[in-house]
Amino acid sequence: MTRDDFDDSILSLAIARACEAASFAASAWVGRGDEDNATKTAVEAMQQALDRMPFAGRIVVGEGEEGDAPALYAGQPLGLGSGPAVDIAAEPLEGTTLAAKDLPNALSVIALSASGAMKHMPDLYMDKLAIGPGFSPDLVTLDMPPAARIKALAEARNVALGEITVSLLDRPRHSEMLGEIRATGARIRLISDGDVAGIIHAALPGESGIDLFMGIGGAREGVLAAAALKCLGGQMQGRLVIRSKDDALTARLAGIDNPDQIFDADDLIRGPVVFAATGLTDGPLLKGVRRDNGTLTAETLIMRSRNGTMRRMSCKILAPQR
Repeated sequence: MTRDDFDDSILSLAIARACEAASFAASAWVGRGDEDNATKTAVEAMQQALDRMPFAGRIVVGEGEEGDAPALYAGQPLGLGSGPAVDIAAEPLEGTTLAAKDLPNALSVIALSASGAMKHMPDLYMDKLAIGPGFSPDLVTLDMPPAARIKALAEARNVALGEITVSLLDRPRHSEMLGEIRATGARIRLISDGDVAGIIHAALPGESGIDLFMGIGGAREGVLAAAALKCLGGQMQGRLVIRSKDDALTARLAGIDNPDQIFDADDLIRGPVVFAATGLTDGPLLKGVRRDNGTLTAETLIMRSRNGTMRRMSCKILAPQR
């Protein structure tokens, strides 16, 4: 299958079912304080669902490298082997701590592209920056200080600095950035985990109230975020954070010779992509899994970059017997 005949309409529904399977399975562990079992059940359910799909899939971004992760590892073949050849980025449980503590924004997420279109990212940190659609290219960049990004976005929107809301992970590594953001008068929404959801929120400011996402998170999650941004028309930049010689070697082994390279969404996914996310816990983007009268109900968001469609759908199943 070439990128020109990538059948995103059929494939988007297929990956939605795999996201639903992961969220339904992990819902049994929401609020139980057990991150390991929540992740394990989500991974197993998503892998089983993807292995039943009529495609020849290959994990490009998953739970780790081969030998480091028991399932959904980079390079793992999935699907029935017939049909189109596709690249897969999978995050069965985005926000393990969120799920364990029953906090907002835990998701199950998958992106799918034609084979060879998706960039493999090593298990390193990435400095990320994202805004929504409708702005000139490079309005904000990673080479700009945080305050300059906020000022540029405020000017483009013709609003005061205090009307801009910035989201970033609540981590000690962001303390200096937090100080600079606060000095501008902009609002800040700190999130404990789940920067894929955080970046999606920045591309949907009308729904989320978030205008700008910045800060350091996982590089592999950056590929999933790029898939969502391509569908939503937003802008994203990412640059690996190299903290040691080992990090530099890991980057080179992944084919990234220039550690200062800035990736945009089109660098990370070179062609059409479909994206699906199913809520596990409630958040601005999606409702979490609901249990009622022996049934489970999940809400899923499906997006396609080719035509910019965004569809929400609900799925109800009988709750498994405990």
